[in-house]
Amino acid sequence: MYSRLIKPPREKSFFLFGPRGTGKTTWVKATFPRAIYLDLLEAELFNDLLANPQRLEALIPKDFSDWIVIDEIQRIPDLLHEVHRLIERNGYKFVLTGSSARKLRRKGPDLLAGRALTYRMHPLTAVELGENFNLDHSLRYGHLPCAYTESDPKRYLESYVMTYLEEEVRQEGLIRNLGAFARFLEAASFSQSAVLNVSAVARECAVERKVVENYFTILEDLLLAYRLPVFTKRAKRRMAVHRKFYFFDVGVYRTLRPAGPLDLPGEIEGAACETLLFQELLAINDALNLGYKIYYWRTSNNIEVDFVLYGEKGLKAFEIKRTSRVSKPMLRGLRAFLRDYPMAKAYYIYGGKRYMREGDIEIIPIEEIFKQLPVILSSPADGGPTRV
Repeated sequence: MYSRLIKPPREKSFFLFGPRGTGKTTWVKATFPRAIYLDLLEAELFNDLLANPQRLEALIPKDFSDWIVIDEIQRIPDLLHEVHRLIERNGYKFVLTGSSARKLRRKGPDLLAGRALTYRMHPLTAVELGENFNLDHSLRYGHLPCAYTESDPKRYLESYVMTYLEEEVRQEGLIRNLGAFARFLEAASFSQSAVLNVSAVARECAVERKVVENYFTILEDLLLAYRLPVFTKRAKRRMAVHRKFYFFDVGVYRTLRPAGPLDLPGEIEGAACETLLFQELLAINDALNLGYKIYYWRTSNNIEVDFVLYGEKGLKAFEIKRTSRVSKPMLRGLRAFLRDYPMAKAYYIYGGKRYMREGDIEIIPIEEIFKQLPVILSSPADGGPTRV
């Protein structure tokens, strides 16, 4: 088991959301070894509690004071009412894991109305992988734990994608046409790390635009994808309006993305590189509870910065390229961003070996940035929080 950066609260109940395969169950069992563990994937337990959620109390010994884990809580949203009651009346501490908050938000009592915190678990980070981290492996197979431990990560990822199609999507009744959704996933993979054009994706997979928009929402609800907004706070220029799209893990993206003889390897590699940085930023931000909101920056005349993080710890901008050389035109986006936001810290990540600085831009080798991100993101801006 890899040690995770996430630290649970000591006394307060909490939700732990994350896509399947990110290691939620393994982490919970290792972190709370004396907990009562209730797995709603077990058919008998599921049927029992689905028929009568009040039976939950009978599964807890009298005067029990340790943690109670309910795995895959989204399978029985009505169970949250009983959890709520037991927290209020008996002071029980619950860990509620799930791969989707979709049904819980629709049927549950507002995620326990603040009586439980919300945590997220993402694929592993380079820091968590430690000495096992291999950049080439990560760019090809991503950071799901089994992508590093399985002997055949390619086959594992292919099975993982099919599992989501069969179990998460179909069994939860989220869509009616599984074939159309499969075509959509492939079409969406061509939008990875790009400004999203929903109409173009709809044409590509021959599905109505409203249906495709719903598909994107499903991916977000299942924590399988993200749409990044444009950073527009006190913008001095005309900015782009559409969001950028990312599947949550580079290995999942590359499994979905078909590659033929007409595809340029640089296109796929570039998107993979950007995706790996995005998932690392996302995972570290959530695990360390840093409070950043993540954006991208793009002007109406296509000057762009890959990622902008904004929060109490400052304003930070990141641009990543796999090239081993750095030229001034490559820094154009970060320079423009710093002219508009001189209080920001800017980082250019590249495939070379040397640390460099170009004005206010720090240039960091790609092999090193992933080891340093927790420190970079945790460090506040000079003079305290950045105000934009």
